[in-house]
Amino acid sequence: MPQPTTRARRTGHPGYSETLPRQPESAAPARRLVRAACAAWRLDDLAEDGALIVSELVANAVQHARRDSIRVVVERSGTARVRIGVVDFSKTPPVRKAPGPEDEGGRGLALVTELAEGWGSEPLPWGKRVWAELHGKEDGCPASRDGARGWVT
Repeated sequence: MPQPTTRARRTGHPGYSETLPRQPESAAPARRLVRAACAAWRLDDLAEDGALIVSELVANAVQHARRDSIRVVVERSGTARVRIGVVDFSKTPPVRKAPGPEDEGGRGLALVTELAEGWGSEPLPWGKRVWAELHGKEDGCPASRDGARGWVT
């Protein structure tokens, strides 16, 4: 079983990452990683939405991926922007569903769409990265949450 590792990058694009077992229990350390990264970057206003988003992305990877591990990546994509990604070994892109009122699942990506400024999926040679981006306050101005939200499959 892979051991969790957390590394802060000292150069280049700032980010944190951790390899976790592909198990439902991995959502908790993924949330801690997102909260720690947001705190380090003084983007505390993004921490709770980020924690909820990473929980949903981890849950999808646990359900649909093929190997025993996943990788959670938290990057600072701008002054007040955080991109949260989950890398897994499945090449199948995520699909946002429209669950009925009696369905027990299928609401995760709808929640991600509501919380994130945008989300998408990037193919990798061995699988994919599903990501969501959060925007915080820049130069004291609140982020616009009423703009168009995009997603890519």
